[in-house]
Amino acid sequence: MKKFVIRRLLLSIVILFFVSMIIYAIMRCMPTSFVEQKAMALSQKPGAKSYQEWLDQLNAAYGLDVGIVQGYLKWFVKLITQRDFGDSWYFNMPVLEKFSSVIWYSFALSLASFILEIFIAIPLGVIAARKQYSGADYAITVFALIGISLPSFFFATILKWIFAIKLQWFDLYGIVGRNYMNLSTGGKILDMAYHLILPAITLTIVSVGSLMRYTRTNMLEVLNADYIRTARAKGLSEKRVVNHHAFRNILIPIITLLGGTLPGLFGGAMITETLFQIPGIGYTSYQCIIQGDIPFVMFYMLFFAMLILLGNLIADILYAVVDPRVRVN
Repeated sequence: MKKFVIRRLLLSIVILFFVSMIIYAIMRCMPTSFVEQKAMALSQKPGAKSYQEWLDQLNAAYGLDVGIVQGYLKWFVKLITQRDFGDSWYFNMPVLEKFSSVIWYSFALSLASFILEIFIAIPLGVIAARKQYSGADYAITVFALIGISLPSFFFATILKWIFAIKLQWFDLYGIVGRNYMNLSTGGKILDMAYHLILPAITLTIVSVGSLMRYTRTNMLEVLNADYIRTARAKGLSEKRVVNHHAFRNILIPIITLLGGTLPGLFGGAMITETLFQIPGIGYTSYQCIIQGDIPFVMFYMLFFAMLILLGNLIADILYAVVDPRVRVN
């Protein structure tokens, strides 16, 4: 197991190197340029230098006056030697400082959605499998397919129209209310939690369907296995057969799926956060991408890639924990 983990970590470093190289090349080739926008704005001021003069000066200041390969090597060497991702061009502050100020909004939102997803999808998936082709099975399947098929911006718009515009139970967007500064510490926390309700429901609806269908399919396969028939033939109750014999064996595929959702806890939900203007990492990254903020986008993409690799590694390790038949060599 120790050799396996070390080998996977070393392989992850190599993968991250090539991922960072590709991301940097893509960012340099994007039509949106932070430097060009800034040069255009500065050149339009009275008595200012020409656009081309500002462009040359800013390209040199931001390290864009060299080719893609030289620019990437310059960024990579600075990262390795100084352990510094640089400053965000758009927010004009260190990348890590901006990241630490917004990541907890995304984590709170994603964690609430993740917990709701597990407590809704797995029990409903088990019920659908136990009552196959019944009314409950069809109702759960239709609910799952609706969540899988329709995009998050559709649900977000519907929820905002019903609960924010028609009923006026929630604010249309934002993370805090108008009286936020007058609230106590506990009141401020509750106010932010209140504003995360609609985004959390949106994320739960769009993500619960796949886990529900996954649980149902695997439970059906296990319930038809020979050892389940043997357990029933021995006179065990249906509750014990399902909870103690069948459910344990569907944990492996579920762990695989949940391990893949780990990046989502810290990676943010770009579309949902943007629609509700939640200042999390997803909304912040969206602003940086459309502004051509290379340092912040480089950090965000590398962080996201690292979470994906970590999620896969954790899932592989948990295989051996859940199923004693699995041994990692």
